[in-house]
Amino acid sequence: MDIVTNIRNAGVVGAGGAGFPTHVKMSGKAEWVIANGAECEPLLRVDQQLMTVFADELIAGLIFAMEAVGASKGVIALKDHYKDAIDVLRRQIENVPGISLYIMLSYYPAGDEQQIVYEVTGSVVPTGGIPLDVGVVISNVNTLINIARAQHSVPVTEKYVTVGGAVKTPVTVNAPIGISLRELIEHAGGVTEECGYIIGGPCMGRVEWGLDHPVTKTTGGILAIPKDHPLFHLKSPEMNLQMVKAVCCQCTMCSQMCPRNSLGLNVQPHKAMRSLAQGTDLMGDFGGVFSCCDCGICTYYACNFGLKPSTVMSALKQQLSEGGSRPEKKPPLPVDSALDTKRLPTYRLIARLGLSDYDVPAPIDGHFLDTDQVTIPLKMHIGAPSVPIVRKGQRVKKEELIADIPEGSLGAKIHASISGVISDITDTGIHITKE
Repeated sequence: MDIVTNIRNAGVVGAGGAGFPTHVKMSGKAEWVIANGAECEPLLRVDQQLMTVFADELIAGLIFAMEAVGASKGVIALKDHYKDAIDVLRRQIENVPGISLYIMLSYYPAGDEQQIVYEVTGSVVPTGGIPLDVGVVISNVNTLINIARAQHSVPVTEKYVTVGGAVKTPVTVNAPIGISLRELIEHAGGVTEECGYIIGGPCMGRVEWGLDHPVTKTTGGILAIPKDHPLFHLKSPEMNLQMVKAVCCQCTMCSQMCPRNSLGLNVQPHKAMRSLAQGTDLMGDFGGVFSCCDCGICTYYACNFGLKPSTVMSALKQQLSEGGSRPEKKPPLPVDSALDTKRLPTYRLIARLGLSDYDVPAPIDGHFLDTDQVTIPLKMHIGAPSVPIVRKGQRVKKEELIADIPEGSLGAKIHASISGVISDITDTGIHITKE
């Protein structure tokens, strides 16, 4: 059995992040494979429940991943308040050699791969590097479950999504890829007031004001948030230059609270703010900009004046990338000796964001959410868009391959998530309608 080929054929991508094609990640060699079950974002409930309900498949996927990369150590990292998952997994791995649990405190962003790699192994991924540079492959627990299913020729056509916030019945639902977000909100009983929507988590998710967007292989949550909630102001990309010049006092709290800076990766948002205000390059080493993980702590928690250092960092990172700049791979600075005291408890972040009312259970719905139509995006992963191999009017069955990896490109295969007729093919997606 060729594990990596099976992963490629099943269209597995990173389910908890940007969607890096998993067959590429599993083609390397590593000492460790870490299952990321920390579920970084507040209010999301997917991974903690998957670890409980599908513990056997998670462990099987971890074993397959270890075999693929030649790892001798497998670790499932999860937060200490995931009591049900911890109990189930401890029983499941009792007689499984080479696999252990790593119990993390509930802080934000515990699910950041840099944080997990450091906590589990004691190594820091270098600036401009990846976990493989320190002998680690790290995968989201949903990704590992998909790896296990791929070995039985089951492709990725479904996604568990938390539907939360101002909805009548918060729920975690298993939905076909390509279903509209509107149907997920309706399944949760609809909203309790006029809302905007955050796709993903409240800190790193994107804002949408409509619900016609489809669920993708990386969608972890949709949060309905009242439209006048201050979170939308914080997430707005606009930054008033005059405000930065007049208000930013260079207290450095944004840099002091930055989790990546505490790991010695030289992420200093206060210098980015000063550079913006003075119109000159005061950053010096741009490698620190590329090490920013966009967690938003500098904006959502650290800044006492309501400024948005994270938007400045994101804009600077984009500007540098578009200009052809790339981070130089080099060893990190020493880890901050006060790292443990700087970790932000998740409950405090939730309170600061004004989201405590929505920090409630969202239990898994045992039923698959069916639909009459889907629009499956051709780009749900890092790399080139997938290439359709079907035609308009063609009948397809669920799990049938409908789009392939472009020749010589980084990409992922895509399969039909429902049976039906190809009703439309555009530059961005494939529309399937049930007959």
